[in-house]
Amino acid sequence: MIVSIIIPVYNEALVLPTVLQRVGAAPLPNGCTKEIIVVNDGSTDDTRELLTNYVDPPFTIVYHSPVNFGKGAAIRLGLTHSTGDIVLIQDGDLEYDPRDYQAVLAPIVAGEADVVYGSRFLRGVRGMRKRNWVANKVLTYTTNLLFGARITDQATAYKAFRREVIERMKLRCIRFEFCAEVTAKVRRLGYRIREVPISYNPRGVLEGKKIRWPDGFKALFTLFAYRFAPLTSFAVAPSVQLKNTVHDPAK
Repeated sequence: MIVSIIIPVYNEALVLPTVLQRVGAAPLPNGCTKEIIVVNDGSTDDTRELLTNYVDPPFTIVYHSPVNFGKGAAIRLGLTHSTGDIVLIQDGDLEYDPRDYQAVLAPIVAGEADVVYGSRFLRGVRGMRKRNWVANKVLTYTTNLLFGARITDQATAYKAFRREVIERMKLRCIRFEFCAEVTAKVRRLGYRIREVPISYNPRGVLEGKKIRWPDGFKALFTLFAYRFAPLTSFAVAPSVQLKNTVHDPAK
């Protein structure tokens, strides 16, 4: 099985070499190989120059627009370049540990799950700012209330999907509402989300964290919007190709 690891990047030049080294060295479940798709989402630091050192397999470098659209748009662009049986999202910073890939992917590889989230809260989180902790809890509670998801961490970056699951969705997210949109659509399409515990090393704004409080409100709005949107407005037949389900980020 091929695992497509999509890494959206915006101004992470200081830590990106370490991230890519860890992703490249991370073990996968037996029988899996990786393709690593890095999407440079309009970085203004040295990211573009740095990525010239990562042009050989398993790396694929995708240069997005010269302007920054957002994490959701970058992931959508990465999806159009992915070929894997499984899609896994990886942030371009050091908050998440690629050594957790085996735990996140194992239920899918074993045929026990279609969607797996790596939960930061199942193992206990230390060092997360109180406002971020509260925001995560509110979003997760709302998700469980609206969709019966029964999860502990809706906003986790570590999300893995069987390809046919992600292909069934018309994604329109631009920024951090990707997590809310994809979770809502996964549940509306009838898939159960399996969670596994992962490690987490939180960082603050001074260390480069980019999510802000307006993103939390956007995520809440997204959850409610897709709870009541007609299924036909975002679901496509399983046979439709992924490139037809991912819309232009500029629109």
